[in-house]
Amino acid sequence: MRTPVAWFCALLFLAAGPAHAERLITSLSSHQVLVTSSFTGTELVLFGSIERDAKTVSRKGGYDIVVTVTGPRETLVVRRKDRVLGIWTNAESLTFLKTPVYLAVLSNKPVAEIATAEFLRRQEVGMYLVPRPTLASGIQTGEYDNFRDALIRLRMQRRLYVEDPAGVTFLTPNLFRATIRLPAESPVGNYDVDVRLFADGAELARAHSALEVVKVGIEQFIVNAAAHHGILYGLFTTLMALATGWFASVVFRKD
Repeated sequence: MRTPVAWFCALLFLAAGPAHAERLITSLSSHQVLVTSSFTGTELVLFGSIERDAKTVSRKGGYDIVVTVTGPRETLVVRRKDRVLGIWTNAESLTFLKTPVYLAVLSNKPVAEIATAEFLRRQEVGMYLVPRPTLASGIQTGEYDNFRDALIRLRMQRRLYVEDPAGVTFLTPNLFRATIRLPAESPVGNYDVDVRLFADGAELARAHSALEVVKVGIEQFIVNAAAHHGILYGLFTTLMALATGWFASVVFRKD
């Protein structure tokens, strides 16, 4: 016979257990992108399925998917220009630490319609993943959001930030796909692919994947030489410059 303490522990276990039984299974068409001198961008395809079992409750509103692809993080500075004595010059600036250089938010409908703004902000879903600036120069706190919006807008113009409310397509009620587009200037490094499953405004499941963008060929050889053999690389480039200058003087010499 169970004691009251045992019954209490059993109730806590049930309360802590999942209220749903969906889980995500995802697969990328490729986990590595090779960048050469002729690289003009590429597309990767993410396939996913929503697995259900006997514990799964019915979802009246259907499922929603948000795919977030995050590239390497760097320190980014946003500056605002003002006219001073008739000359346009840099004035205030904001520094964003550990900010994704590449960010793609793909969903089957606008993210704002999938969950509440409070949840999206708290869980850093979508463009809320871009952090608020931490270092300011001559800027009031109330203007931070303006600089953050400017950062997002400028990165979108270069196709390094993407927000596509039609980027996820359901092939069946439980099978979906998303196309991840990497532009020509995609930074080299590791990318995180985060897939979230929603229904009726609540997050049900989450899956992670990753991909890598690497340079190959002569570009990577030059980068490695400069990084790991700096002295030899400097001597070689100096000799190349001297040889090029000498060759040009011979070819264009006037007798």
